[in-house]
Amino acid sequence: MKKTLIIVLSFIFFQMGFSQDQPKSLSLQEAIDFALENNRTAINAARDIEVAEQQKKETTATGLPQISASVDYQNNLKQQVSLLPASAFDPLNGIRQLEEYYDLNALEIQPLPDAPEGFIPITFGTKHSMTAFATLSQKLFDGSYLVGLQSAKVYLEISKNAKIKTDLEVRKAVIEAYGNVLLAEESINIFERNIEVLEKNLFETQKIYENGLGEEESVEQLQITLSGVKSNLNNVERLKILAYQMLNINLGLDIYNELELTDNLETLTDQNISLSILEAENNPESTIDYLIAQNDTRAKELLVKLEKSKALPTLNAFINGGYSGYGDEFAFTQKSQDWFGSSLFGVSLDIPIFSSGMRSASTQRAEINLEKAKTDLTETEQRIKLQIASAKSDYQFAIEDYENKKENLALAERIETKNQTKFFEGIGTSFELRQAQTQLYSAQQELLQAMLDVINTKATLETALNTISLN
Repeated sequence: MKKTLIIVLSFIFFQMGFSQDQPKSLSLQEAIDFALENNRTAINAARDIEVAEQQKKETTATGLPQISASVDYQNNLKQQVSLLPASAFDPLNGIRQLEEYYDLNALEIQPLPDAPEGFIPITFGTKHSMTAFATLSQKLFDGSYLVGLQSAKVYLEISKNAKIKTDLEVRKAVIEAYGNVLLAEESINIFERNIEVLEKNLFETQKIYENGLGEEESVEQLQITLSGVKSNLNNVERLKILAYQMLNINLGLDIYNELELTDNLETLTDQNISLSILEAENNPESTIDYLIAQNDTRAKELLVKLEKSKALPTLNAFINGGYSGYGDEFAFTQKSQDWFGSSLFGVSLDIPIFSSGMRSASTQRAEINLEKAKTDLTETEQRIKLQIASAKSDYQFAIEDYENKKENLALAERIETKNQTKFFEGIGTSFELRQAQTQLYSAQQELLQAMLDVINTKATLETALNTISLN
């Protein structure tokens, strides 16, 4: 029982801790700020910057002194045997050599025995050996290393610009997802109000028909309208669930996290109407897309330098030192073991002379890619100019369309009210009422969409201009 209670309490505390990390209500700006910290794509973009910083450190370190050490132990389980002539070990061999120069028989010296024949097997070295060495190496000159340092800086800039680009896209996606949720919420509210009015009208029309003062067609027309509105309500309720899930994904939350949005569509629309942004300068060079294309051009320039640097000599220096020990028994851990020291200093100069045209071809290939990057940069500049002009045009149209849709809704409401009055006074037909109602419902949805368009086109324009300050 005690163990079960501990498990239950642990689960409750875990759920409490987890729920604290999940926001329950968010304004649009709070949602944007939260997404920039928790969106999974944004998190990985920040990690890419960390990777680039470590890459820069790694590249820099390759040109700094490097120290390595090695310890080798060898146990000759079966030592190799060498064969030496047996005569080499004959103690009389030296006298025999004298015999070639002096006539030993004339001196009446007893003749020497014959030299031994064949070979004697012998092993060299010891059964056990151990060596320990440390080496210090240093680059003195390497053209590719200098280019690598510059490339590491460019790579870091590319990662930082990619993070800004990602944050801009995340911000835009959150605004669109937030707006879609609000659109669904507002649509549901409007559909529910319309259904309430239609049900009341249908009830009254049904009573009029039952009293013999109206036509059955009038009842049927209202039933058709009511059925269509209910069907739209059901569809929007399903879309609302998907809209919340999409927003949660963009925020970096669990897809089923419950949220309450504190902003409303009308307020956000009014806040996003700003004609001053239409006067912003169309400067492509300040946009993130241009900076990214510029980074690519710079990277291609460095590749050209890298290929050219391969024709330069490289100069490296090194110094090493160590000790070696030998023995027929493993005694390297004992103080009596003899160790023999050695050291070496050297300089290595590597001079490329002839590569059969390989370096020339690789350099030309890099130069062609550089020209392509320059062309892409020009293309990017022109595309950004068009993108900004198009975004400004869309935003201006969205504002104008929003004002127009507000006027249209006011007219549609008046028309529907007049036709409803005429219908219940018996001077209007049910067909005319249904037309007015359908026109009103369309005007309501068009106004909601126009509100969303103002918000979204403003976000698109801000993204194109890169005018947002992202922390």
